Amino acid sequence: MNNANEIKPISLSDQDKATIQNAYRAFLTARSLRPRLGQRQMIGHIASFLGAIERDEEGQRLSENNVIAIEAGTGTGKTVAYLLSVLSLAKSVGKKVVVSTGTVALQGQLLDRDIPDVMAATGWDYKLALAKGRGRYLCPLRLQQSSETAKAQDAGLFLFEDELTFQPDPQSAETLQAMAEALQTGSWDGDRDAWPEAVPAQTWQALTVDRNQCAGRRCRLIAECCFFKARESLENADCIVANHDLVMADLSLGGGAILSAPEDTVYIFDEAHRLGDTALNHFASQCRLKVTAQWLEQMQKTLKAMATPFAEMPDIIHRGTELDEISLLARQLLQQATPLFQDMLERGIANENRQNFGNNQARYRYPRGIVDEPCRSLSEDLTAVFVRLNGRMENLHSALEEALENAHQPVPRVDIEQYFQIAGQWLGRANAATELWSAMAHPDPAGQAPMARWLTHEDNGDIRLSVSPISAGMRLNELLWQRAYGAITTSATLRVLGDFERFKSDSGLAPSIPCEAVAGAFDYANAGLLVIPDIGAEPSDARAHTQALIEHLPDLLYPTSITPVMDGESEQNQSSSVGGVLVLFASRRQMEELVDALADKLPWQLLVQGELSTGEIVTRHRASIDQGERSVIFGLASFAEGMDLPGVYCQHVIIAKLPFAVPDDPLQAALAEWIESKGGNAFREITLPDAALRLIQACGRLLRHEDDRGRVTILDRRLISKSYGRQLLDSLPPFKQIIERA
Repeated sequence: MNNANEIKPISLSDQDKATIQNAYRAFLTARSLRPRLGQRQMIGHIASFLGAIERDEEGQRLSENNVIAIEAGTGTGKTVAYLLSVLSLAKSVGKKVVVSTGTVALQGQLLDRDIPDVMAATGWDYKLALAKGRGRYLCPLRLQQSSETAKAQDAGLFLFEDELTFQPDPQSAETLQAMAEALQTGSWDGDRDAWPEAVPAQTWQALTVDRNQCAGRRCRLIAECCFFKARESLENADCIVANHDLVMADLSLGGGAILSAPEDTVYIFDEAHRLGDTALNHFASQCRLKVTAQWLEQMQKTLKAMATPFAEMPDIIHRGTELDEISLLARQLLQQATPLFQDMLERGIANENRQNFGNNQARYRYPRGIVDEPCRSLSEDLTAVFVRLNGRMENLHSALEEALENAHQPVPRVDIEQYFQIAGQWLGRANAATELWSAMAHPDPAGQAPMARWLTHEDNGDIRLSVSPISAGMRLNELLWQRAYGAITTSATLRVLGDFERFKSDSGLAPSIPCEAVAGAFDYANAGLLVIPDIGAEPSDARAHTQALIEHLPDLLYPTSITPVMDGESEQNQSSSVGGVLVLFASRRQMEELVDALADKLPWQLLVQGELSTGEIVTRHRASIDQGERSVIFGLASFAEGMDLPGVYCQHVIIAKLPFAVPDDPLQAALAEWIESKGGNAFREITLPDAALRLIQACGRLLRHEDDRGRVTILDRRLISKSYGRQLLDSLPPFKQIIERA
């Protein structure tokens, strides 16, 4: 009989096997833990997978299958599993490890708790580094500029309509002073997340820069740069902790610009089910017609204002004049575009293609992503103009950058620095506009999935143009999977309706990649109860369903027994529970109607998403439960995935309605249209799997630890009345079920 701790990867050296097995035993001993079946399975799968990757003499990958998908439920201990199996193997083949999480908060948890725990238990010594985007770090030069502004009570040089104007109040001025002192003493590294107090967005925006605004080595405060200091640690790190957004940003820059090159990296994507959506956000583009025209007009004014301070620098004046000329042409074309796209929007509405969402903005989506000829032709003209505009901006930006290198310029350096930052911001905006107009002008390649293209009429009268791929799979495959040495994708929810197909499709993974589901840590049948009560209405009748919720929800919030009755435990003992309740809504409108109807009638604390910050909601909720009082949280989709309330803090999850996507979402609609055009069934291939995934995630709020107990109540009878209901029920954790018959 094999030892319970033994791991048997099939393609590893004896030394590699021994290293992993000994590390696992050491970790279990140090934490006084018993081995978990799912954890051992995951270690074995990953180690075998990595050990089987073939490479040449220079360490470059030869194998085609370099990605594995592993579903590991909450409580499996997947973080320890992938760290133990990856760190030593990656180092043995000369590769770095990038652990990518879904959020910045989880980055901190990995770096501050999970990885140090593994290091301490095993005695391993790997150099760790935290990687965040430039926007998370303070710019010392901007801090200096803002501090000087605060002293003078002057707004500084912020010159166009929608750019931040930072006029520090006394409290902000005190914060700036405290930050400067903390940097000087070394008690703070400039990381926004490490500052002891929340920094208002307006204040922080004035203190940071993007890559176009950063002068790099030309900056006079480069030695103090918080961002570059953080980046230096990445060079020598064995393991870099990043997030999905940062990985996408790095790939968009060619890979290896921020993180290690994909060819030299083993990636671990935790919460990998978020990867596709994160990638879509990076590959999408948009442009507001009125705001862009106003920005160009203000830019022209700024360029004219530059003539005075830069009078003795004719090269910069010349480049500014060239930019002014082309910006005028861009404005003129945008003025032509406004009525043209306005007419297109109105005609779309007249043809009943109007799509409404929360704030009553009207939207028109181009069928099959095909832009009508007049709009496409004008988009071509705008693309050509913005390409020229970009070129002229780069010339001006480069000239100002060169000026920063000359200590003997006739213009004060502080003026050059501020104009350089402004020019950098212009360049970023122009690049984004160029991408949008190019995507509007050029038809999609034959045989490929089309881009989604749509217009939005905003409340202020502006028109926003948006373009996005309907799937990020192709780009992820090209930029990431084909180049990476190896990648482990894991999450508690990778399977949808029993298989990995939707995850592989969304993420651009090859059909042949190995996919594994390891044993979970929870005894669902004895730990949870799933109840589908008869409330007398279905969501197909929205008014009746909302009224039914108003009538039934108070009794459902705290029933006689919140948690299922376990063997050996009396119902009387169960009824004394004052555990927390999480109510999840698919519609903000319905949630608000329930709040209006019930807020004054409920004898318990009611906390509503949107009325307080998420952190404050969790704090107040926990405090009430700790004091023996009852507390209820009303939340939307983000709470269905991101809310972590273990134990008594959440003993009852109530799901008001099945989480089907809004049918008029332009990306979903475009994807559905594409699938239908190929003879597929969009409901079966998209709508139903997505709803199943969201429902699984919502039910996943109930059990966070092995000893948790609780109940899930779903107030949507379509699980019983519709043919697809059984599929959804079968996809959920195997809770004990109680279904009330009508």
